[in-house]
Amino acid sequence: MMRATVIEVRGLVNRFGSQTVHEDLDLDLYRGEVLGVVGGSGTGKSVLLRSIVGLRRPNAGDIRVLGEQLERQSPEARSRLERRLGVLYQRGALFTSLTVLENTALPLIEHSGLKRPEAERLARLKLTLAGLPLNAADKYPAELSGGMVKRAALARALALDPEILFLDEPTAGLDPVGAAAFDTLIATLRDALGLSVFLVTHDLDTLYAICDRVAVLANRKVLVADRLDVVAATDDPWIQDYFHGPRGRAAAQAARQAAGSR
Repeated sequence: MMRATVIEVRGLVNRFGSQTVHEDLDLDLYRGEVLGVVGGSGTGKSVLLRSIVGLRRPNAGDIRVLGEQLERQSPEARSRLERRLGVLYQRGALFTSLTVLENTALPLIEHSGLKRPEAERLARLKLTLAGLPLNAADKYPAELSGGMVKRAALARALALDPEILFLDEPTAGLDPVGAAAFDTLIATLRDALGLSVFLVTHDLDTLYAICDRVAVLANRKVLVADRLDVVAATDDPWIQDYFHGPRGRAAAQAARQAAGSR
């Protein structure tokens, strides 16, 4: 049975001056899956994400999101399409001068036309959904721990009820317990809200815990995109070092233990 695609990337090219980051790159995200995107330094993982969500115009190629090409939409149609996407940036990208509640309510006020009281009521629901305590709403980003910043940024990404959630290194900087809790939250939200998740990460534990497929960027393309066991068996030096080095073996063992305890 054919799986429905929510993102289709074909022949993508990204260049920065004389440096080619992506060349003829193809990739799909299927509806309802968590796709982990990994690769060595300089392979353009975040550049790929930014290209898909429309923050960077590629040099060539075709990107379709929910069946539409962002760059070919009118401003109004593009705005409607972008509301169906939620993005969590690596460092949260919260407005430091706004409280957590105000950060989360802002997309609702700007894009849904809600009055502030209604927007803030819905924003509190999103903060609860992201696992934040009630007293976090009135705090500023600088007053939060790293894990709470991630959750506040996630609440804002979920504010407009997106169909696709983009996560850029969501567990970077978190301790192992906090990272595991965040992974569990993402899996729960995917199942509860029917999200499709495009996840850029270097965290092996995250790959084993929640990803349905893994795409490896190398040599300016997607070297392989498949189930984790298939990817880990791919005959490529970087893949073998990444998945079968000490950290890879530890992550795989932890995943097996977790599966055995269920």
